[in-house]
Amino acid sequence: MKISKIAVFGLLVIILMLVGCAAPTRTVERISAEEVTDRSGNWNDTDSRLVAEQMIKDLMYRPWLQDFVLEEDRKPVMIVGTIRNFSSEHIQADIFIKDIERELINSGKVKFVASKKERDEIRDERMEQQSYASDETAKRLAAESGADFILQGGIKSNIDASGGKAVKFYQVDLELINVESNEKVWIGSKEIKKYVKKNKVKW
Repeated sequence: MKISKIAVFGLLVIILMLVGCAAPTRTVERISAEEVTDRSGNWNDTDSRLVAEQMIKDLMYRPWLQDFVLEEDRKPVMIVGTIRNFSSEHIQADIFIKDIERELINSGKVKFVASKKERDEIRDERMEQQSYASDETAKRLAAESGADFILQGGIKSNIDASGGKAVKFYQVDLELINVESNEKVWIGSKEIKKYVKKNKVKW
């Protein structure tokens, strides 16, 4: 049975029309990483960045810093310790910690050392250098910079919801502690409140 050229052409036209009608169901638009996007009302990257900027700015302008520089004649060495998530949401504390580390380093007013997790990998590398690197390039053992201060804290949240409306409250508390004396030299707190309205929602 022979298929006419007209029939083949017609079949191709139908296939092309079907393919053309199958429009994508998802579109992607690139936006600036600095743009505020608050779709759910939950803690997000904007909250993390702004809180880190504001709290570290406050930290850098408190008396403890000037007192330390006058007494020791050098910049303090800092480390960010554990920042716990006490909220009801799944908040990636690691992102917030990195935002804090960036603000501390970029301030130029303190020196900063690697976190506990990062130090383990670095120490492994230093140990391997003792066996495999040349004497001229192998890095010395027991030559780390010890931290003078450690920054610790937590993120808490509370939701007051009724009838598809809610007020979400977040509180970030940070404390700067002298590693040698355990003295708390700075305590900072930042609050965020969001009003969220949805047609149908289960909080």
